[in-house]
Amino acid sequence: MGPLYNGTTCGTIKEGQNCITHGRPDLGYLYWRWQPSQCNLPRFDPNTFFNLLSNKHIAFVGDSMARNQLESLLCMLATVSYPKLVYKNGEDNKFRRWHFASHNITVSVYWSPFLVKGVEKSKTGPDHNELYVDVVDERWGSDLEHIDMVVLSIGHWFLHPAVYYEGGSVLGCHYCPGLNHTEIGFYDVMRKAIKTALKAIIERKSTDGNGIDVFLTSFSPSHFEGEWDKAGACPKTKPYEEGEKMVEGMDADMRSIAIEEMEAAKVNAKQFKGLRLETLDVTKLSLMRPDGHPGPYMYPFPFANGVQEHVQNDCVHWCLP
Repeated sequence: MGPLYNGTTCGTIKEGQNCITHGRPDLGYLYWRWQPSQCNLPRFDPNTFFNLLSNKHIAFVGDSMARNQLESLLCMLATVSYPKLVYKNGEDNKFRRWHFASHNITVSVYWSPFLVKGVEKSKTGPDHNELYVDVVDERWGSDLEHIDMVVLSIGHWFLHPAVYYEGGSVLGCHYCPGLNHTEIGFYDVMRKAIKTALKAIIERKSTDGNGIDVFLTSFSPSHFEGEWDKAGACPKTKPYEEGEKMVEGMDADMRSIAIEEMEAAKVNAKQFKGLRLETLDVTKLSLMRPDGHPGPYMYPFPFANGVQEHVQNDCVHWCLP
């Protein structure tokens, strides 16, 4: 049946993910749907969502994949009831909140690419990220008492060069030549970050008595088949066939860390009422959809003057719709 909305009916699509408006010519990617093997997944119904979440606050916390997910949801909900933007802060809309007056539902997005406290690399500061793996990021942590459902989504930012701190001292680093720190990679650090975030949620929500639903979105693989600055970086226009592509290597490792930490946190949360923790396992789902990325259409009409030598591609985020 195609998507619930189009590229012009939704006001919250990020420019770079508005593929149709930017001139993407093929539209086949809009007409696939997932059919789980053990149940019938009904088409998303905004009214059902509103009824289930009335008087609740749902927050998306994490990196740009969390934001991509949030914006997709907002576009689907806006087909029935228009959200009012009630708060925004940070460059590039990194902290925003909307309110659906019809059902008193609040939807928020919090930029927190590590879930824990971090200092992002910048032109003025260090040229690597700095992470405090045992300290939750209070930019979202301090609002937990007002949140009924939280969707966490991280992964890609852990691939960047970084220095890690634990207990106030340097734990090690990832790709930091010249800094004289021990290279420890990023897998264990990502694990610690998830552990710290889930622990903070469980501790704070177990004492306030209101409960919370916590979803941890697993790693969403990218699909760079060619160079990121060449025309054919992610050229596919159809999904992979079943069995054509397997979850392996780093994608599998990132997914495993999320699932293992969520299972451990579930055991910890069992002693408290009203805490529900689940992994939202999207790794294989997203791996099978190399056709869904903006690619060169992260910018408007990239081939208007013919194929250029350098074309920036987005093979990580997803076209909306």
